Amino acid sequence: MLKERPGTLVPSRADAEMATEASRTLARHRGGPLRIRLDDGAELPLPTGVVDLLKHILTETADGNAVTLIPLHAELTTRQAAEYLNVSRPHVVKLIEEGRLPHTKVGTHRRIRFTDLEAFKATQDARRREALDALAAEAQELEMGY
Repeated sequence: MLKERPGTLVPSRADAEMATEASRTLARHRGGPLRIRLDDGAELPLPTGVVDLLKHILTETADGNAVTLIPLHAELTTRQAAEYLNVSRPHVVKLIEEGRLPHTKVGTHRRIRFTDLEAFKATQDARRREALDALAAEAQELEMGY
């Protein structure tokens, strides 16, 4: 259900039900570090940030959403980058060739750092929001009823 490399498995109905129960139990936690008791009796301390991440993962899984964990230092293939951006692989290659998306080469293969991909995505999202805001303002000025 959760992988440390780009790729996603969709939770089953049983996984979603288990996640719902776990999420509700974890929601009662008041914040801060947490200690979880394992089946063998050992206690596992979890830092606050991990607890928050776990809550988020459980909530998404309970809703039946797939979850992917991508380390910040990860280097993605053009295919993985395309999946993350929800575009085609040739489009990612074009972005690289235009110099709009930084990359490194491993042999003949291109790799994109996840941090660079995130920065690119944030810039694109901001541009889209600005364009939509401008369109909405124009529609208001023209009294188009939007």
